[in-house]
Amino acid sequence: MKPLVYLDDAAIVELYWQRDEAAIDSTAAKYGSRLRAVANNLLADERSAEECENDTYLKTWQAIPPHRPVQHFFAFLAKITRQLALDACRGRSRQKRSANLVALTDELQQCISAPDDTESAVEAAEWGRLLSIFVRSLPQEQQGIFVRRYWYGDPVAEIAKRYGFSQSKVKSMLLRTRQALREYLQKEGLV
Repeated sequence: MKPLVYLDDAAIVELYWQRDEAAIDSTAAKYGSRLRAVANNLLADERSAEECENDTYLKTWQAIPPHRPVQHFFAFLAKITRQLALDACRGRSRQKRSANLVALTDELQQCISAPDDTESAVEAAEWGRLLSIFVRSLPQEQQGIFVRRYWYGDPVAEIAKRYGFSQSKVKSMLLRTRQALREYLQKEGLV
């Protein structure tokens, strides 16, 4: 059996652009396990995570062309996977709430509180813009930990292992980052 040779992202995107089904196989070989992990972190269900992974390939096939996400291909894929997983969580929550998603939401509610009425609600785009500015202002390591936890939904233990920290250090860093986010949003007049 031949060893797997991974194509670079530009070559994979070009395969999608040419409507070559090998693009899906190349994407699955290179990023399948990571995409499944993104979905599983939110869903805590391997079967549902596999469905999200497979749906990601279909959505990617539909999105390329017109998009050509050469520079940030994994981020493009992860965004699709994450959205599919969140949709699956919403579907589940009609039956029961997903504990993983609830835990992450509870952590962030410490700094981003829900408005009491619709008149006081700020447009989601403004929240997203300010959150993006805040995250980009963080030191790279702290930024990575925050994104791994609140974008990819990685468990604290996995983040600690990835960065070579204790779990208590990661929890402490996340707490301080949430506090800084709250202060930043207060300064901007949103909290």
